[in-house]
Amino acid sequence: MCTIAGMAAASSTGATEITRKLTGICGPPFARFAGAADEVAGRSARWVAVPGGPEAAAEVLRLAARHDLTVVPRGAGTKIDWGAAPARVDILLDTGRLAGIGHQATGSPVAEVGAGTPLRAVQATLERTGRRLPLDPPSPGATLGGVLAADEAGPLRLRHGTACEQLVGLRWLRADGELLSAGIGAADRATTNPPVGLDLGRLLCGSQGGLGVLVSATLRAQALPASRVWISRPVWTPLEVHDLIRAVLAARLDPAAIELDLPAAGSRARRPISPARAAALANHPSMAGRRLDPTASRDGAGTLAVLLEGGPAEVTERADRLVALVAGDATVDHSPPEWWRRYPFAPGDTALRVEVPISDLHAAVYALRDAAGTPVPVRGSAGLGVVHAALPGALPAERVASILAAVRGVLLARRGRCVVLSAPPAVRQAVDVWGEPAVIPRLRAAKEHLDPHRRLAPGRLPGGL
Repeated sequence: MCTIAGMAAASSTGATEITRKLTGICGPPFARFAGAADEVAGRSARWVAVPGGPEAAAEVLRLAARHDLTVVPRGAGTKIDWGAAPARVDILLDTGRLAGIGHQATGSPVAEVGAGTPLRAVQATLERTGRRLPLDPPSPGATLGGVLAADEAGPLRLRHGTACEQLVGLRWLRADGELLSAGIGAADRATTNPPVGLDLGRLLCGSQGGLGVLVSATLRAQALPASRVWISRPVWTPLEVHDLIRAVLAARLDPAAIELDLPAAGSRARRPISPARAAALANHPSMAGRRLDPTASRDGAGTLAVLLEGGPAEVTERADRLVALVAGDATVDHSPPEWWRRYPFAPGDTALRVEVPISDLHAAVYALRDAAGTPVPVRGSAGLGVVHAALPGALPAERVASILAAVRGVLLARRGRCVVLSAPPAVRQAVDVWGEPAVIPRLRAAKEHLDPHRRLAPGRLPGGL
């Protein structure tokens, strides 16, 4: 395991000597001492290495192993502050040169992409052949490896699943530099090492670089939809959202995405609420123990937006049915709402991800409001019960901890969870960012298999792994 002894080993070798060796592996422009911006969740790195290919990346890992140094992979850095801070960052391994799109025949149902390739570049390339990856994560400029490492997903997750669920092949490096392959093409790529199961590879999704260094991934590709329309409807309470989503899903309209935007109180215009609606809300089981405040229910209108994709005629027919179903000033547009594919938090906020069965999403939002004492911005995939929320960065750490404890207590009984994606340093130190994930035993076994000395992003995984 990497300890202070590892730092002493590097010091005895000499920082300049480590830099020289990294330069020999990566080339003169691609190895250097880390700068002020080279940090991971607030933890500063010592060196930055940008290997030019899988074998060079493997050699960086072997160098780190010889000198007991830790390694944290970095893509575009769009989510480098997500998750727990690593215990130590010696070498920041930048994957920017592990990029490119493998050649496939026109119309191929899969695409192989280097981990360091920006996702928007992948989509632009595939679009020229009438295809796409059905992925739309909110982070601008994110690399495919970064999307997988953070298990980031956008609105299209409702129909197509996450990037991890779309994986059909994967290549990655163990902590000792061994190149592993799984899924499509694994047998062809195997030389001295047999291919491994894709289930093991999928554990790298969401691992924040703690189980391996992603080299490339093969994912399902599909034809671009001929038509796309967004149906948007104002919503006024979490309970109304619950009823609308239930109606939309029951209507079997095959939505590609169902997204919700609930801004903080006071950020939208007011709208009257009818006495009948107020009575229905007050008598709903989720309101047990609460007093309905008609003023609060009018303040801060949100939006529920549904994306329909397919052929022009059938999309038009489904859109007409959906507008009739949801009523309530619904609008139809060929471009998304301005908040679509955007997180509700800003740099410096405490960013939360809430996951709960869709039948309990309204209860989760109410629990968050009750704990915070005021509505907070909530946005995300309401059709799946996966949304993001933001707490102001100025909140004291102990206040955030109490809010988090209250919300997690409610979610636990409803088979949900709340994860802290990013937070100010004081908050990060005061709370458990992961909560109580059930996957810790599997992650521990994978860590022991792929990184037994805990050199890869130590402490980034749940349970401090």
